Amino acid sequence: MLHGIDYFIILAYLTGMLLLGYYFRKFVNTSGDYFLAGRALPFWAIAMSLIVSDIGAVDFVGTAGQAYRYGIVVANFDWLGSVPGMILAAFVFIPFYWRSGVYTIPEYLGRRYNEWTQLIASVTWIIFYTFGLGVTFWASGVMLHTLMGWPVWLAIVVTAVVVGFYTVSGGLSAVVMTDVVQMIIMFIGAGALLVLGLKHVGGFMALREKITAMGGQYAHHFQLVRTADTDTPYPWTGILFGLTFVMANAYWIGNQSIAQRCLGAKNEWHAKASLIMGAFLKMFIPVLIIFPGIIAVVTNPGLVNGDEAVPLLIRNFIPPGLLGLLFSAFFAALMSTIDSTLNSTATLWTNDIYRKYIRKGKDDRHYLKTGKVTTIILLLLALLTSPVSKDFPGIYVAIQTMLSFIQGPIFGVILLGMVWKRTSQWGGLFGLLGGILLAGILYLFKGTLFTIEDPFLYVSWWSFVGTVIITWGITLFTRPWPVERLHGLVFSAGKKD
Repeated sequence: MLHGIDYFIILAYLTGMLLLGYYFRKFVNTSGDYFLAGRALPFWAIAMSLIVSDIGAVDFVGTAGQAYRYGIVVANFDWLGSVPGMILAAFVFIPFYWRSGVYTIPEYLGRRYNEWTQLIASVTWIIFYTFGLGVTFWASGVMLHTLMGWPVWLAIVVTAVVVGFYTVSGGLSAVVMTDVVQMIIMFIGAGALLVLGLKHVGGFMALREKITAMGGQYAHHFQLVRTADTDTPYPWTGILFGLTFVMANAYWIGNQSIAQRCLGAKNEWHAKASLIMGAFLKMFIPVLIIFPGIIAVVTNPGLVNGDEAVPLLIRNFIPPGLLGLLFSAFFAALMSTIDSTLNSTATLWTNDIYRKYIRKGKDDRHYLKTGKVTTIILLLLALLTSPVSKDFPGIYVAIQTMLSFIQGPIFGVILLGMVWKRTSQWGGLFGLLGGILLAGILYLFKGTLFTIEDPFLYVSWWSFVGTVIITWGITLFTRPWPVERLHGLVFSAGKKD
């Protein structure tokens, strides 16, 4: 139960976030200010925003829940998955985006291929972000229901109102600068939970001994590399091919909510440095997020729903005052994920669809207003889609399954488009469509094609391979763009003059 000091800390945190977000309202005078923060963000702010946006409520609840079920193997999503992809993005891909001056990754695809490719990529991301927001809202409902007994829908609505207010007011500037504060709170709160949890179970070695002694499904909980016969959706083959080669690179290279922060950097150097600093901070995430889920195996064994592990750990072992801080840390993780997704989706809709196809040639204030209205509509749609999480065995699996439909195809066309100037516009278009269709087919027949229940890693890998093959095949029979049209878009075509 929360005490008076906890409510005070939570109220102070929420009030501070609202005031900080509202403060940045005065810096939003154009659509460029709203969507890209006027391209004035420093690298350290972007780095902290990237981390806290990536490690949101889904990770606080869902990743820890997966660690409760399957153990330390989940850490691969950060140590092996994220860090190499962030370094690759910093030195190879993000500089291309930044120099081109685009607002969105689909806009880059539109320049590289054609407007149909841009439209399909934008619509695909918008659909994913809408459902992804719903999953994140559901995570807030699970946490608040467990900690405070609130009805799930009440928790979701309260979260939507708070985050929506400062996101609509201050745009990307407010999103990033509130994320800076939220990352600090998240690290302090998660660190306190880890220390107190380890103290309760007798330290790390005692934790390992107790879990190993349980045997059964817990026998492999401290194996970082797992085989397909150890009852896990994370075997080494899926981790290597699906995660390291595709999903991680696609996330840090082709995800709009990630790229948009880097596109708001002061210059190209700040864009690169933000990802390098972010990679360093990312190394601490598995320790802070995953180990509490493993600790809960000892403190709360036998949970049917692993997503309840960390909420129960917080409720049972955190003293008054610190509980309010932990609660604020959860809200920080939650709000940072939602605000970044809202801003990115509003950018996709306003710049790639509304400005291009619905209302062309309007003044900039019109598009600024459109972005804000879009943000509000997205909040409402996310509230309606939040129950979809109940159809998956855990919040984390829900979000990763949704990503598996699009990340392989998007990454495939980005990669071929940048490294092979021969790639034609029709190769990219049909490669993207074919890859998304293939991902849908693989998921539809997953029970026949795969031996594990949730094969999103394999779906990502094979949809990527399919996209590359389709793009390559169609390119061989279609005419490429002239080299002069590709300056600044393809490595071998050089930079714009």
